[in-house]
Amino acid sequence: MLIKILRAYLGPYKKPLAVLVVFQLLQTCATLYLPTLNADIIDNGVVRGDTGYILQYGGVMIVVSIAQVVCNIGAVYIGARTASALGRDVRASVFDRVQSFSSREFGRFGAPSLITRTTNDVQQIQMLVLMTFTLMVSAPIMCVGGIIMALGQDVPLSAVLLAVVPVLAIAVSLIVRKMRPLFRQMQKRLDTVNRVLREQITGNRVIRAFVRDTYEEGRFRGANTELTDVALSTGRLMALMFPTVMTVVNVSSIAVVWFGAHRIDSGGMEIGALTAFLAYLMQIVMSVMMATFMFMMVPRAEVCAERVQEVLETDSSVVPPVEPVRELRAHGHLEVRGADFRYPGAEEPVLRAVDLVARPGETTAIIGSTGSGKSTLLGLVPRLFDVTDGQVLVDGTDVRTLDPALLARTVSLVPQKPYLFSGTVATNLRYGNPDATDEELWHALEVAQAKEFVQGLEHGLDAPIAQGGTNVSGGQRQRLSIARTLVQRPEIYLFDDSFSALDYATDAALRTALGRETAEATVVIVAQRVSTIREADRIIVLDEGRVVGTGTHHELMDGNDTYREIVLSQLTEAEAA
Repeated sequence: MLIKILRAYLGPYKKPLAVLVVFQLLQTCATLYLPTLNADIIDNGVVRGDTGYILQYGGVMIVVSIAQVVCNIGAVYIGARTASALGRDVRASVFDRVQSFSSREFGRFGAPSLITRTTNDVQQIQMLVLMTFTLMVSAPIMCVGGIIMALGQDVPLSAVLLAVVPVLAIAVSLIVRKMRPLFRQMQKRLDTVNRVLREQITGNRVIRAFVRDTYEEGRFRGANTELTDVALSTGRLMALMFPTVMTVVNVSSIAVVWFGAHRIDSGGMEIGALTAFLAYLMQIVMSVMMATFMFMMVPRAEVCAERVQEVLETDSSVVPPVEPVRELRAHGHLEVRGADFRYPGAEEPVLRAVDLVARPGETTAIIGSTGSGKSTLLGLVPRLFDVTDGQVLVDGTDVRTLDPALLARTVSLVPQKPYLFSGTVATNLRYGNPDATDEELWHALEVAQAKEFVQGLEHGLDAPIAQGGTNVSGGQRQRLSIARTLVQRPEIYLFDDSFSALDYATDAALRTALGRETAEATVVIVAQRVSTIREADRIIVLDEGRVVGTGTHHELMDGNDTYREIVLSQLTEAEAA
């Protein structure tokens, strides 16, 4: 998976990579040439006392060193830019893919895992690419070049290399092999820590209300300890890597000096050649150490790449139409025909053969017990998920064939749990209509019974809103969410229990104002509160995913036991009549 991602996302950067390889090649060649120059200065300058030779070749060494530094800077600069661009592109692809997911895919992965995959996992791949460009490209060149240059200094002494390189390779491969499963476990436990922390931050009020601080501390401590244990196991293996490599290096250096001294004593090689050979040995070992450092990162990057690729290869169950319908003739007619919906792996469907008709100028209400499928039915219209059987039609056209932008303009959903984005009141209200004027915003707030409290804020429309709207009350969030939908002015309004946090007086005033504002639009309301829907033109009663009654309030009270039971659980017989 790692190779697949790198091949796909490094394709546009072939030219910078070619320049980087050239810089790394020149830098490595310069590095390899310096010990040879140093050997010549020792053998032909220092030993013979030739100062001119020392100065001449010393100047050459300075020029080569400057070229080495310049090429290294160029390679690191290009590598860093390319690695950052790769991380940006992969994150953008993951983000775009996640944005296309339906509620079904979100439920499969979970928000904490998607956050970790988009941030930490991509960062691990980016770090590997950066290290590859700055270290790994030059490592094989230096290793092979060092061996060749060492052979050029003394062939018999090079036999030491035949023992050093295989030992290093075997030691590194054994350690890396054990690290890979630990890195996979580490990423999963990082997901767990992220999930627990997210739950505790979001549910902080509930935790305090039930005095469960100690319990939640224990939960987090457990998840954190599990992650720490895996990290420690990985760290021990990583700590074992460098002592192993350095032990082999030091033993090989002793062997080179020992056998080299005998070679010099017998007249088989000169002091400068031994010095150069030691330098090449260190370069070879350094290249192996750089590769070792890379190998430590590869297992974790591979695991992260698999997790990222899993997201990228997951297709949304809500598929955009190939040839979308971009224009509708009628305006606001909604029909659901024989709709079935089943969650993946569920034994029973949530909805079964549901029929519904909602017309412009009318208010259609949906009521039913908890878990009867009301919110699921409403979510089928804006395609939060698609029916598994049947059809959802807007103006006679299946929503699965509509252009997503047209569907978004035609249908607007006020969710059961309203969400506000960080920004201001105005930026939240303009979310569905960026061109809305301040007058339109104030009008929408007035209809949603939110004008008074927004005027009471210090900066009015420019008053700050925290992430999730946590700095306003639940009722204020609901009213701002309704105002946001009114600013968009769609043809079909879907209210998913959007009045539950309002008191009865505000609820009544809002419904009255809303009735005038949406007089020509189609309005579908899901509600638990009977008083919210009793004046609806049509009430649909759901029970265990089936439509068990359709009619007005009085018709259903007279002929539908399920509706009558719901009503009498909230009102007296006299109030219901």
